[in-house]
Amino acid sequence: MDITKKINEIALLFFDDNNSKFATALGTNEANIRNYRSKIVPKVDFIVKLCNDLEISFEWLFNDSGEMKKSSENGSISLSNRSLPSTTNQPVNGAVPLYEMNTSINSLNFFDQQQSIIDYINIPKLPKSDGAMYILGDGMYPLLKSGDIAIYKKITNLKEGIYYGEMYLLSINIDGDHATIVRYVQQSEKGEEYIKLVSYNTSYAAKDIQIQHVKAMALIKASIRINTMM
Repeated sequence: MDITKKINEIALLFFDDNNSKFATALGTNEANIRNYRSKIVPKVDFIVKLCNDLEISFEWLFNDSGEMKKSSENGSISLSNRSLPSTTNQPVNGAVPLYEMNTSINSLNFFDQQQSIIDYINIPKLPKSDGAMYILGDGMYPLLKSGDIAIYKKITNLKEGIYYGEMYLLSINIDGDHATIVRYVQQSEKGEEYIKLVSYNTSYAAKDIQIQHVKAMALIKASIRINTMM
């Protein structure tokens, strides 16, 4: 079903067909709501907020299956608003906390900050993970693209806990320059004090950096991509 028709159903059910109420509730403007209800496909961040705040089912919105309200049935991937603590980084009942990588988090050590938890993710048989985060940038494109969700497990021992050849989320500080990136990590020819960061995107050259510049590191366990808004 056309997503604009679904958004019109939501407007009628939740906001009495009032675009102003709809816009205020979702933190946007009336012009955007009018466009989303007529011809414009909403951006990913709007869809995520819509589903989270109103507890709308992704399956219903994208695949025209199931009920409008979210379900946490076994065997499904669900992002749901539960009454869970918003200040802990520990998964609750198998749920992995979801954070948003934005410009402020990009310049900070993402493990040391008390970030706001957007939501929680449940995936059946997911290996033990510490968190999930929206990805920015195209360094791993097309394997990962901006807006994808990466699910990660923190590495506590940077010298002995690295599995070379795997994909990692890294927080790096070189001469006061902070960055949070996703790269393959390989052994460096410069020696044990270095690692080589390799992009999937061939436009980016491989780079050797000293391990001391890596302030935090996490193994990417899984990723989630929304392929269509239709």
